Amino acid sequence: MLKTGMIIAERYEILGKIGTGGMADVYKAKDHKLNRFVAVKVLKPEFREDTTFIRKFRSEAQAAAVLTHPNIVNVFDVGDDNGVYYIVMELIEGITLKEYISKKGKLSVKEATSIAIQVSMGLEAAHSHGIVHRDVKPQNIIISMDGKVKVTDFGIARAASSNTISSNVMGSVHYSSPEQVRGGYSDEKSDIYSLGITLYEMVTGKVPFDGDTTVAIAIKHLQEEMVPPSVYTPELPHSLEQIILKCTQKSVDRRYQNMEDVIADLKHSLIDPQGDFVTLTSVDTDAKTVVISDKELGEIKHMPKQVSKPEPEALEEEFNETDYDDEPEEGRHRKNSRSEKKRRSGGGHGLTIAVLILGVVILIALILVIGKASGLIGGQTQNTKTEQTETAQSDSDDGMVTVPDLRGKTEEEAKTITNDMKLGIQPMGEEASDQAKGTISSQDIPEGSKVEPYTTIKYYISKGAQQVTIPDMDGRTGVDAQQTLEDMGLNVTVQKEYSEVDDDGNAMVELGYVDSISPEAGTSVSSGDTVTLTVSRGIDYGESVQVPNVVGLTKNDAVTKFSKFLNVEVKEEQSTDVAAGEVISQEPEADSWEDPDTANVVITVSTGTQDTSQDTTSQQNTDSSTDTVADTAQQSTAAANGEVWKCTQALNTPEGYSGGSIRLELIQTVNGTPTASTILDGQTVEFPYSLDVTGAPGVSEGTICLYEEINGVYQKLGDYSVTFEKAE
Repeated sequence: MLKTGMIIAERYEILGKIGTGGMADVYKAKDHKLNRFVAVKVLKPEFREDTTFIRKFRSEAQAAAVLTHPNIVNVFDVGDDNGVYYIVMELIEGITLKEYISKKGKLSVKEATSIAIQVSMGLEAAHSHGIVHRDVKPQNIIISMDGKVKVTDFGIARAASSNTISSNVMGSVHYSSPEQVRGGYSDEKSDIYSLGITLYEMVTGKVPFDGDTTVAIAIKHLQEEMVPPSVYTPELPHSLEQIILKCTQKSVDRRYQNMEDVIADLKHSLIDPQGDFVTLTSVDTDAKTVVISDKELGEIKHMPKQVSKPEPEALEEEFNETDYDDEPEEGRHRKNSRSEKKRRSGGGHGLTIAVLILGVVILIALILVIGKASGLIGGQTQNTKTEQTETAQSDSDDGMVTVPDLRGKTEEEAKTITNDMKLGIQPMGEEASDQAKGTISSQDIPEGSKVEPYTTIKYYISKGAQQVTIPDMDGRTGVDAQQTLEDMGLNVTVQKEYSEVDDDGNAMVELGYVDSISPEAGTSVSSGDTVTLTVSRGIDYGESVQVPNVVGLTKNDAVTKFSKFLNVEVKEEQSTDVAAGEVISQEPEADSWEDPDTANVVITVSTGTQDTSQDTTSQQNTDSSTDTVADTAQQSTAAANGEVWKCTQALNTPEGYSGGSIRLELIQTVNGTPTASTILDGQTVEFPYSLDVTGAPGVSEGTICLYEEINGVYQKLGDYSVTFEKAE
């Protein structure tokens, strides 16, 4: 344990202990180099002697330092000082999600969904860099004092998954995926499983699997089905329950395949709580005869003879595995001797298994021969069989097989077709489709493609057309309404009509706003159906109207202002002077007079600089020599050197801004290394917003990244290129 006042690496002064975990203690410290408070995680002494673990710990922590994201606790530095191995991280004042759940019992649906979205966004950023957390749980999720959600301990779980440390602590096994407790390979979908368990706990106040020992809990992850969360929370929306169930499927193929899909469904659940848009793969529990392919028979014949331990025994060994064994050397030799005897005694069992496998192979071969002779296998006629055999033989010249069209076929029909063509099939779930319900709606390998024998074709089963309810669009602009409807999977046809006028001669529906929608609001329609959206053209002023000025407005506002005109085209163009999403120019010119029925309007919108080096700087590695720039440190350093570099530019309104809290980050390249600092966080501002920012001394350029808090999640709205000048 470190003492208050100690200084690590001649830089970090320990101020006090703020937490402890299975592997490390966490201290609040002051970084004297950058004059800021940080969290320092220090490995416990018992883990400092294993060089293999230390190497993995260091490399994984350095990999985690690549991540810079609003929903991740950033890693600033990693190193050792006289045998003290440490990680320096962003200091977050707040409580863990575990503590938060304990205090509230269970969270509201909206709050749980918002937290899950933020966690998912952090994990998505990590996965995009090839980093899997492997220990997602409420204890590793921090809720700051201002309500932001951050995931911590990235990369550390991977280092801890070596033989040195078994992840058998009770806090982790409750959230571990089946493949993790089995000791198999884990990837992004393991994090998705753990996120699903965490979301389950948020909405119910309890974990789905519990027990007296880690092994008992692990076996439940492998063998037992969880109690649906709606049993404990009857008011839980259908869509959110389906998301939880899909995340926590025992088979990785039945889960979400990436975090992007999880985020999309979580956001969808907020606007359509009872919607049936989550595709779950149905599990066939009927015992059916399994036809073994030629390739599988070959694998069985050449399979090495092994004797597997019963699963509970194997799990017991895995969860109690450790290299820090206090058993005397002599005891270990006796244990190894016993194990050797077990291996020798297992030879007889291996021979028995081999004989049984050989018997199964011979039996299947006889069935196939008899079936071919009788002309009927799987309900096929001899003519159909011959036709498919000829198709397969026609491809045998080049050794390739032509993929059949499985769409519209039942699963049984698809199995019959592909078995004789030496192809495999694999269900991936259900999806809304215009194909008949229960038939195959789509396949991943197109019909007619040439593939190797024994290739597996993945397919989806149609659940018919998905039903959605048309929302009320009164009081919304046409642009906003169109986007909402398209996000629901509907095809939108927009037509513009002049509004009726009231007794005072004013338009009944304001220019650019929704006049009507067909089918009307509240109607249930199928996904993919066409909806007609009628947008108001305001008052009919005849064949000549004055062209509005939209330069400097956002694209949506500009399109709304031009709603009186029938022909409006939006183009995009890079710009170093105009913020992304804002209008650069327009045709015809403002204040000219044109016929709204025939004039061709062209609005050119800025895409920003699109400088990839700027866009990726927030994701680049920042090691101990390139820590994040802090305003206070920059100012004091600059003042000491007698020079201060300031930016006083104004930021225009970003596209899509809805008035929420703003986060501004400054990115500059200092001595060839990208550095970042937060200059505004969680405040509501008015645009145009005037900056008063001190940058790195001698650096004249930078990029301001602007985020808006939407439903508790910071979403990036745009980048601004800014310049700095030396203050006199």
